[in-house]
Amino acid sequence: MIAVRRLSSAEIRRYRDDLAALRIEVFRDWPYLYDGDLDYERRYLETYLQASGAVVIGAFDGANLVGAATAAPLVEHEEAFAAPLAAAGFDPGSIFYFGESVLRARYRGQGIGVAFFEQRERAAREAGYATCLFSAVVRPTDHSARPKDHVPLDGFWTKRGYSRLEGATTRYAWRDVGDTVETDKPMEYWIRHLPEIGRHC
Repeated sequence: MIAVRRLSSAEIRRYRDDLAALRIEVFRDWPYLYDGDLDYERRYLETYLQASGAVVIGAFDGANLVGAATAAPLVEHEEAFAAPLAAAGFDPGSIFYFGESVLRARYRGQGIGVAFFEQRERAAREAGYATCLFSAVVRPTDHSARPKDHVPLDGFWTKRGYSRLEGATTRYAWRDVGDTVETDKPMEYWIRHLPEIGRHC
């Protein structure tokens, strides 16, 4: 039985290296191809310890952390994700931003990804947000590293009530596996307006 629950600030600190290792492991695969660095990951995760509205959801197999998902008010996240939305006419202060959702391969297909969305949406409602949003990398369909059997997550996200946001994109830089320098990657947004009306709607 896999337990999925929100982590306290103390637990985030306790599991910080496990969270970092998960990000490096999962994002190394398609479509992110991220060549991760443990020190960078530790610094990145520090944002979730400093941001007052941030949440981290953990998936545990016994005492072992096997998956995690993060979220925070968009204004407490990196400016690269908020600025294009503001330019497109959105109020960044009205949006609850979902960061990563990472899960070891052997645990997929068991409903944990759905639980990650449910828990983050619950956190958004509790904080009074009516709009949830996340971003996803866009890779060329003819990319040499694209697996032949790859199935995009678009269908899964659509079933969760999210739709691709037209008219707003961003770019974010990281080093791909096999590269020596960071390069910008295009990122698209997916958005959902929750049925419940929050104070930020």
